[in-house]
Amino acid sequence: MSAPRRLCEVRRAEARDIPGVIALCRKVYPTSPPWTETQLETHQLVFPEGQMVAVDEQGTIVGMAASLIILWDDYDALGSWRDFTASGHFTNHDPTHGRTLYGAEIMVDPMWQGHGVGSHLYRARQQLAESMGLLRIRAGARLPGYAEVSQTLSSFEYVLAVVSGRRRDPTLSFQLARGFHVFDVVHGYLQHDPESLGWAALIQWINPAVATPEDYGVSDPRLAAYMPRVAV
Repeated sequence: MSAPRRLCEVRRAEARDIPGVIALCRKVYPTSPPWTETQLETHQLVFPEGQMVAVDEQGTIVGMAASLIILWDDYDALGSWRDFTASGHFTNHDPTHGRTLYGAEIMVDPMWQGHGVGSHLYRARQQLAESMGLLRIRAGARLPGYAEVSQTLSSFEYVLAVVSGRRRDPTLSFQLARGFHVFDVVHGYLQHDPESLGWAALIQWINPAVATPEDYGVSDPRLAAYMPRVAV
């Protein structure tokens, strides 16, 4: 299905955009929209720079991205989305001590998927991390293709197959193509995600301008071969 209009821009979200973001949420998740008006208002208050929308030439919101800054060491690396986002309210945003931009959400109108909207949003988020001198972006990647093969592959085996290019996952493969790398696999990341069976890959994009070789570590040596090469 082709997009009905042309993408105009990706810009910082504003309070006036909240109804449009809610409408987008209902298109993408018609049975259980993930964001409330109260949560979106809180995001605007605590970290307006981290909230973005993609709009078409008529000003309609066709994509959104939500993020916050955290001090990674404050959290259990195997924690859930609710832990890293203060149950979606971002009240744990820590720009003073944090060096990690946490990607809480990127969503695209189904009619616009495959037209570069997601890529524009990911690049805008990377530019934000670069402009703020942050070390990295981290997020949990759903594994919507895992349920179909869970009887024959463990979650780690599935992720490794995707990372190595032997298998494609609708979400993780896209993120890997945007410069992200997997550094761990966790269970219980999202409360309701039957396609992933509760599993997620922890992914990161490292800011090469500020990173050291030690910042490219992974939890399992089998993933190390798929991390970027770093000059020592």
